[in-house]
Amino acid sequence: MTGAARAFRLRPFLVPLLSLLLLSACAHHNPLAKWERSPNFDTRRPVVVVLHYTAGKTAEGSLRTLQTANSNGPVSAHYLLGKDGELYQLVDENKRAWHAGDGRWGTITDLNSASIGIEIDNDGYTPYPDVQIEKLIVLLDDLTRRLGIPRQQVIGHEDLAPGRKIDPGPLFPWKRLHEAGFGIWPDPAAGDPPPEFDGWLAMAAIGYPLDDRANALQSFRHHFRGMRSQGAELDAEDLRILYGLSRPLLRTRD
Repeated sequence: MTGAARAFRLRPFLVPLLSLLLLSACAHHNPLAKWERSPNFDTRRPVVVVLHYTAGKTAEGSLRTLQTANSNGPVSAHYLLGKDGELYQLVDENKRAWHAGDGRWGTITDLNSASIGIEIDNDGYTPYPDVQIEKLIVLLDDLTRRLGIPRQQVIGHEDLAPGRKIDPGPLFPWKRLHEAGFGIWPDPAAGDPPPEFDGWLAMAAIGYPLDDRANALQSFRHHFRGMRSQGAELDAEDLRILYGLSRPLLRTRD
């Protein structure tokens, strides 16, 4: 038997062996410690979904950016959703994609490590097509079911990084998303808050970082009122919305 023939016959056995060796090479065992393997572990799991808009002209152009870099360096996301509903996956769900950057949501300070990032093909000035939102709802249903992400933990990039980011913008249909079972939306039956209600405490309880209250309020108004504004004072409508959002969190009683 020639060497080539022997190599051909051994090939089915060599491929699994090489795969095993490659997997072993990826594992890191600290040389300072004695390795005693435990079977009690699983992969790290995301607990938040962060929605972005691409601010690009085409999904194809955004796809190239997410596979290379933008002006700030390498960027990525787990998914990219085109205007026509075409869905692309760029990063494994159990890997850390580079989409959120600096920011905070509640007690989570490293959002890249704790989230799934979805880039939505939109320039920030155009309404989101129905087919795109319908596909997003299908994707969110799949992700929350498979990965165990709480359905209310769907937020915008701007929510976690007020003043630094504005996506997915004031045109994003958050109410429609909530009607499909994702994210949060105020209870219309909540009514007016009591005099002692603290709107800023409610905003922090929801998850907004309050390092800069004016920017936090702008992000909040983009999300829940679809409006741009100036200043850092909560008005009566802000307070009604915050009361309707936060009653379950703060256990406020009428």
